[in-house]
Amino acid sequence: MLSTTDAIVLSLQPHSDKAHILHAYTRAGGRVNYKVYGLGRKHPIGMYMPLSLIQITADYPANGLPTIREAVLQRSGLAAKRSYSETVLQQSGLYKQTVSLFISEVLYHVLRHPMPDEPMYDFIEQAIQALDRTDEPQNFHLQFLVSFAAKLGFAMEKEITEPRTRTERQESLQHLCAYFAEHVETWQNPRSLDVLMEVFD
Repeated sequence: MLSTTDAIVLSLQPHSDKAHILHAYTRAGGRVNYKVYGLGRKHPIGMYMPLSLIQITADYPANGLPTIREAVLQRSGLAAKRSYSETVLQQSGLYKQTVSLFISEVLYHVLRHPMPDEPMYDFIEQAIQALDRTDEPQNFHLQFLVSFAAKLGFAMEKEITEPRTRTERQESLQHLCAYFAEHVETWQNPRSLDVLMEVFD
């Protein structure tokens, strides 16, 4: 049976010589894992970068993983958005890609259930759009974690003040990751955590 849904790319992993597994959070079904054949030929790899927004048409068999038949890119996770100077554009693009990778890893470990949750999908989509619009993403990942915790039902009782230095950002990020570890059974510190802690001055 063919079905179409909007989706947010979380991760793409090799499965065999011919196939990859796409982990996505979808509007229609929550967390869904898909098989992708022909990556690089039929399916450009840039379409499946972390936090890309795509529309997926997939074949859902009675048993096994659904297979993607067509995917339409709506927002690329590699996109560097317009900024006010070439230098800032290049820097902002690097920062945003790092933040995108971190957020996608957080979502990958936290959103595990194959159940539709349109308010959650809308929340994440709006966060991605906000990341695209900002020219100062230094604290975006911290703000996202605070809002995400509230959306998941374990809002922080004490607000985190806006950090201004690398040390303050590192301390805030460590605190937030520890907070998620206390409340989410499947939590794992993202592999991009160390990079994220160093990339912002």
